Amino acid sequence: MSAIKRRSFLGAIALTPLMSFQSVWAQGTTLKISHQFPGGTIKEGDFRDRLCHMFAAEVDRRTKGGLKFKIYPGSSLMKTNAQFSAMRKGALDMSLLALSYAGGEVPEANIGLMPGLVTSYEQGYSWKNAEVGKELSRILLDKGIVVVSWIWQAGGVASRTKAIIDPADAKGMKIRGGSREMDLILKEAGAAVVTLPSNEIYAAMQTGAVDAALTSSTSLISFRLEEVSKSVTTGRSKAYWFMFEPLLISRAIFDNLSKEHQAAIMAAGADLEQFARQAAQQDDVAVAEIYKKAGANVVDLDDASVKKWQTIARATAWKDYAAKNANCANLLKLAEKLL
Repeated sequence: MSAIKRRSFLGAIALTPLMSFQSVWAQGTTLKISHQFPGGTIKEGDFRDRLCHMFAAEVDRRTKGGLKFKIYPGSSLMKTNAQFSAMRKGALDMSLLALSYAGGEVPEANIGLMPGLVTSYEQGYSWKNAEVGKELSRILLDKGIVVVSWIWQAGGVASRTKAIIDPADAKGMKIRGGSREMDLILKEAGAAVVTLPSNEIYAAMQTGAVDAALTSSTSLISFRLEEVSKSVTTGRSKAYWFMFEPLLISRAIFDNLSKEHQAAIMAAGADLEQFARQAAQQDDVAVAEIYKKAGANVVDLDDASVKKWQTIARATAWKDYAAKNANCANLLKLAEKLL
């Protein structure tokens, strides 16, 4: 009996001791999808939660009910930073997660939030079929993770005070970066870095523990940061960082599925990438509208500003990342081919 079916079988027996063997199997398999973002529906809310609902419905349809899903938004199943490790162990089935959160456990993962390395959606989405994407997928597979949907998001900066456009603007401020590499460029710019997941930014800004925070456009909206911000730097025109935030499945779980169910998962995941890209770009624009309505100062980046951040990144974050191990050095080299 496979690990998944064994888990479903034992759970069902524990709940209803008299249930027959046949009726347990008739229920099919239900997988859990965990993420940190606000919950919604298949039609409304944070597009990352919507994508999970769309994925669940599509795989259910393709497998004729053989695979079903239960979605746990808002870190309601487990803490954000525990999800990657749990998937590696087979204790969590799936997650839509910023890959950089896994950087402490798998250093290679930090390439998913490397400042200055991805500067457009076209470039980011080209990774999947390029050498860098294939190598990253291989490394993650070796670590027990399967990439189901490639999702990239541009990011901005919400600030309680002044707008952060050039590196000089960050000096003396307490800023949440989101990854080791982002923290390195912020430190070089003279900021004091604060480490916390995006779903904790609001409280930190509200209390003054954080002056500003870098996060995706969608998170700038979903976590209502306009309520605690006086300025925002958007990613709608230019951006010096893009976040890789894929839909992932535990290899231990995936390998125990039938070939037909595996194919349904991967096909549905690929089909949703276009939706994710369009939704992310729409949020890049929506950020400006929402923050302006809230009375915040809205600014955009230009090529000169992006170049300043990229120059710092090359000398700090890129150098530090490449020195981690041979895999990191190779991934960086392959990614630079797409610049």
